[in-house]
Amino acid sequence: MSFFKRKPAYTDGDGNPVYKRGGVPKFVPLILIVLVILFFCFSCFTIITAGHTGVVSTFGKVSENVLQEGFHLKAPWQSVTKMDNRIVKLEVSTEAFSSDLQTVTVNVAVNYRVDTSKSYSIVKNVGTNYEDVLITPAVNEVMKSIMAQYTAEQSITNRNMISTALLDELNEKLSDSGITVSDINIIDFDFSDVYVAAIEAKQVAEQEKLRAKIEQDQLTMEKEAEASRRVIDAEAAAEVARIEAEAAAYAGEKEAVANEKIAASLTAPLIEYYKAQRWDGKLPAVSGAEGTIIRMDALPGSDATASSSPAPDAGDGAEAP
Repeated sequence: MSFFKRKPAYTDGDGNPVYKRGGVPKFVPLILIVLVILFFCFSCFTIITAGHTGVVSTFGKVSENVLQEGFHLKAPWQSVTKMDNRIVKLEVSTEAFSSDLQTVTVNVAVNYRVDTSKSYSIVKNVGTNYEDVLITPAVNEVMKSIMAQYTAEQSITNRNMISTALLDELNEKLSDSGITVSDINIIDFDFSDVYVAAIEAKQVAEQEKLRAKIEQDQLTMEKEAEASRRVIDAEAAAEVARIEAEAAAYAGEKEAVANEKIAASLTAPLIEYYKAQRWDGKLPAVSGAEGTIIRMDALPGSDATASSSPAPDAGDGAEAP
């Protein structure tokens, strides 16, 4: 193109063109003009992404009209500070003293968001480093105040109460700044090595005490079980004896009743009948009165002759004939 073709400064005697050294090509100014035009075009609009707002500053003066999400036109001399209004996580580590003067290092995760209507106020009064200026100091101050109300041991068991108190007091402290804390999570409590060793020793002692109590309870239960077994055995033996005694008494009563029935059924003719049935034909010897012995077979009507003789003395050793 003839526009970008460099023109000679003059020609020599032979008609050859002579160019000056260090000359600026004619296309360079054109490129500069195009760049300036593009710069002004791009500086006349801005795009606010989702979850953000834009704070417009004109020669350093902050406007209260906050740009929302989308495409916006602006003057080239205006600047736009984009603020993140989504929930943002900030981790803060702080040291505090418990009520029993133990040093506690607390790691806290703070979820917060910037109010869209207060974005311009934060940019105007604080700037974009509001985390270091507002949130972190507030967390340190409130955490130290809350931890001073609990002992080191209580801070572990009351983690939820501490989180709730921290959330409420932070929102109360940061509400005027346009920052809202949505959630607090205590990541960790870290104590000094001396206190951790003391806690471990206490836990070991409590475990030993619990183990001794369990063993003692087990021994007591075994003794009680043995005593219960003995009582049960004694009660069982007594019950068996009672049952046997009742059975014997019942059997005696039955026998007595039977004997009574037999005695009641016996009559004189029946007794004579039983005697006749059982007599073997021999008359027994009967000891009579006055030391005499009467032979039943010597009675009248028997085959033998009755005899009577004095009874021999017991000392003679004689037997009756």
